[in-house]
Amino acid sequence: MLIIISIASTSAFAESTLELQVSSEEINALDSIWISGKITEVAEFKPVKLRVIGPDGALVFAPQLAIGDNGEFKKLLNPPIPSFKTGTYLIIASHEDSKVTVSTQFLVIAQETPRNEIPELIQENVTEEKPPAPLSGIVLVADAVNGSDIITITGNTDFRNSDVTLIVSSPNGNLVTIAQVTPGIYGDFEVEIKTGSAMWKEDGLYTITANQGVASEHKESVQVEIKDGVVIPEFGVITSLVLIISIISIIIVSSKSRLAISTRF
Repeated sequence: MLIIISIASTSAFAESTLELQVSSEEINALDSIWISGKITEVAEFKPVKLRVIGPDGALVFAPQLAIGDNGEFKKLLNPPIPSFKTGTYLIIASHEDSKVTVSTQFLVIAQETPRNEIPELIQENVTEEKPPAPLSGIVLVADAVNGSDIITITGNTDFRNSDVTLIVSSPNGNLVTIAQVTPGIYGDFEVEIKTGSAMWKEDGLYTITANQGVASEHKESVQVEIKDGVVIPEFGVITSLVLIISIISIIIVSSKSRLAISTRF
């Protein structure tokens, strides 16, 4: 059963609507749950902010969700270690451009944690053969062709059960766009970011930061230089020709000067 709550504000954001729902009203302590919704009449490059409050009133999760096509957003909520606590969890959704705030909830019932029946000796061998995780937790690479308006972000993370949130900041620190990607089974992820809009009007170094985890336990940044809305090109053919002509002119002038000195002798 889905819980949907939609409230329309009567203020300056009266046309904005926000819907929030969960995939199930009741889950086991070791289950995952989908949170999804839809928002309208807001800037889509700004994220939807979620707050998940546990049965004891403590903040458990606080993800920021990217808005996709038709204003839709979603998040797979995995149980924290070792599991969800028994009781009712409250989910609150909001957006910077809207005064609408909606909430829903789900109930967690007790579930016995399965015991590991693998013999101790075999378990030690498995641990020894497991490849070590990257020291930084997450690796991030930005790739783009000079003069292109597409930046390809690739990376790898050792935390595969959580989405990676990519935040792009302009040279003066303003938020440009936000993207979210789910890592593959080996921790690999890839996403394309398009430049050229009004949000990319500044020239200079744009910072792309990858965040992962409830408190951004994994975090890495790369920078890309942008000029006139595209990735800045290196010396092109025309610039090279101008440089060559300038060098030739200097050589000719230098030769004439030496010839004039020789004539005087």
